[in-house]
Amino acid sequence: MKQGAQKMKIRLGFIPSHRLMFKGSEPFAKELRDRTLKMLSGIDWLEVVAPDEKLTGNGLVQKDEDAEKVISLFREADVDGIIIEAVDFGDEISSALISAALSKPILLFATKEWPFTEDGRRVSDSFCGTLSIASALYRRGIHFIWGGIVFPEDESFLKSVKDFARTCAIVKGFLGAKIGLIGPRPERFETCVFDETALIKAFKQRVIPVSLIEAKALSESLANDPKINDIVQSIKNGANTKSVDEDTLFKMAKLEYSLRFLANKWKLDAMGIQCWEPIFRAFGVATCYVNGRLTDQGIMTSCEADVLGALTMLIQYLASLKEVSPHFIDWTIKHQEKENVFLAWHCGNAPPSLAKEKPSIVDSGMGNFQLKPGIVTINRLAEYNGKFKMLITTGEVLESHQVMQGTWAWVKVQDLEKLYEGLLKNGFTHHASMIHGDYTKPIENACEILGIEVVKL
Repeated sequence: MKQGAQKMKIRLGFIPSHRLMFKGSEPFAKELRDRTLKMLSGIDWLEVVAPDEKLTGNGLVQKDEDAEKVISLFREADVDGIIIEAVDFGDEISSALISAALSKPILLFATKEWPFTEDGRRVSDSFCGTLSIASALYRRGIHFIWGGIVFPEDESFLKSVKDFARTCAIVKGFLGAKIGLIGPRPERFETCVFDETALIKAFKQRVIPVSLIEAKALSESLANDPKINDIVQSIKNGANTKSVDEDTLFKMAKLEYSLRFLANKWKLDAMGIQCWEPIFRAFGVATCYVNGRLTDQGIMTSCEADVLGALTMLIQYLASLKEVSPHFIDWTIKHQEKENVFLAWHCGNAPPSLAKEKPSIVDSGMGNFQLKPGIVTINRLAEYNGKFKMLITTGEVLESHQVMQGTWAWVKVQDLEKLYEGLLKNGFTHHASMIHGDYTKPIENACEILGIEVVKL
C-alpha cells in the first residue's frame, strides 16, 4: 500500500430474495438474511444497504411492492452494485425488477440447503429458485456474476463479495472517465494509436487534448508559486538526488505542478503524456520520475501519449480500491539464464512507492530503482475495429542484486513462451501495466460487464 493511501468505500445494495414455497421456511430465510448482514458488516470498507423490517416483511423481498420500495432505497443511497441472495427459493420477478431499474453490476448467490424436516421435506430449495432468478436476468439482458451456493459464513462467500466490490469500483470509475492527452504520440509509435469514438460509444469516456505549448505556458505562469519549492522538497525527501542539480529539481517541480493543475482543472482520472525530446525541449527535463509521482498521487500517468495504456492503469488502480499504484511497463527481454522470467522495464517512470529501496533520480529527471518483490497482475487494454480486449496474466517480481538503469523488475510467469506468443497473436502492444497483488477476478468480471473480451495468458 502506498503511503497515505485511503481505500475507496464501496456501497452495495443487498436483496434477500424470498418466496414462501415450503411451510415454515420464512424464519430460516430471516435468519439467513441476518447472518449475511452480520458477515458483510465485518468488511470495513464496504457499506451495505438493505431493506429493514419496517420497509418490507421481515426485511425480505418477495413482492412487486417490495421491489418498488427497494428501488427507491437503492437509488437514494446511490449503490455501486447489488447482491441478490436467494435465502430460500427466492422470487425472480422482484429481483429482476430491481436489477432492471438500477442497471448496476449484480452478484447472485444461492444458499445451501438446511437439514430436512422430520417428515423428509426440504426447507429452502434455493438453487432451483436461483435458476429462475438467473433466467429472469438473462431474459432482460442483465449481466450478473455468479457467486456460488454458500452459507454466509463460508470463506468463499466473503471472497466473492470482496472481489465483486472491487469489480464495482472498476465499473464505477471506468465508465465516463476523463483522460488527458498531453501532446501527441511519437511519430514512429503507431502502437499508441487509439479510437476516440470507440471510447465514447463503449464507455462514455472523454479525451481532453492539451498541447505542449499550453502546458509549457502554464508551467511558466506558475514558476513563482511557493508550492513549487514544496514539491522540490518533497522530491528530495523521497529520493536520492545527488546526481541532479537544483535547477533540474526546480524544473521537475514546475512540470509536476503544471500537470497536476491540468488534471485538477479537467478532473482527469488518467493522462497520457508525450515524452522524449519534445517534452525535454519544452520543460528542460524528462517527465519520467514526475509521471511516477503523479501516479502515486492518484493521477494515472502513462508514457508516450498512450491513452489505452493510461486506461489500463486506471482499471488496475480501481481494482486495488486506490491503494496500490501500478507501473506502466515495457515488455522487454527474456532473462539470459532463468526460465520463464522477463524484464518489466521503463525508462524511469515507476511510482516511488514501488521502490525496493530508496529511489535515485538520474540524468534529467529519470527514476533509477528496482521494484519491490511480490505477486503482480499484468494487463493491457487493446482495441481493434471498435472491439476491446484485455490481457490478464499474473507473475511474481523476483528480488535481484543486479544494477540496471531505469525502473525495472525481473518477473517470473508460468509460461513465458505462451505469454509472448499470446501477446503477438492478439495484437497487444509493447506497453502494459503491472500492479502488485492478484486482481485477476475483479478485473475479469469487470471486463465481462463492460463488454471487453478477456484474454488470459
